[in-house]
Amino acid sequence: MPDPAMLELTEIIKEYQVGGQSVRALDGVNLRIEPGEFTSIIGPSGSGKSTMLHLLGALDSPTSGSIRFRGEEIGSLDDERQSEFRRHRVGFIFQFFNLLPTLSAWENVAIPKLLDGTGLRRAKPRALELLDRVGLSERAEHRPSELSGGQMQRVAVARALIMDPPLILADEPTGNLDSKTGASILRLLGEIAADGNSVVMVTHDMGAVEYCDRVITLRDGKIGSDDAVTRKSHDDAVRA
Repeated sequence: MPDPAMLELTEIIKEYQVGGQSVRALDGVNLRIEPGEFTSIIGPSGSGKSTMLHLLGALDSPTSGSIRFRGEEIGSLDDERQSEFRRHRVGFIFQFFNLLPTLSAWENVAIPKLLDGTGLRRAKPRALELLDRVGLSERAEHRPSELSGGQMQRVAVARALIMDPPLILADEPTGNLDSKTGASILRLLGEIAADGNSVVMVTHDMGAVEYCDRVITLRDGKIGSDDAVTRKSHDDAVRA
């Protein structure tokens, strides 16, 4: 019997009530995401990209259908179990970094540990280890105002990893970065996937998909295409 997928969506429908009318954001989506895949989801505004990301991260529940994480149903979890799932199974990376301005880089990385009941002193070694991994060990004591956009996003990536989640969800992670800095973040996400994590990224940046293993196109709440991609190598990125 094959191993369960990291994520498996079966006949997912998501509807919202808007102005007394029902709007279908996702319409019968079937999708399987494996460990170690770096997947991008693209599509025009209103195609259902953000809705799908929210469902994958248990930030919302489908109207109908099944979402399984490593074989376990997560689509119908209650609020408490959704929160537990998000804390321990998912790392989130956002376009606007969402760093706390009064905290240092390592303290921002440690926040998920603090919310889970781990003291700051115990969380610090792991936070510093992750900042070193993303190339920011010398900036550990700096606050966000003292960091560039790319450095802030690297702090956000380190924060997403601190609970050792098998699933990383990235919402427009290069949206506020220049192309060179964005490429470095995309290579970092590729390295995270190569470690066996599943990385799912929503993006409008067509250049970003070159760093992925797979590109899924959404249109009107349905999957329009699902294609494998030859990931752009580090050497190719440097030459570019």
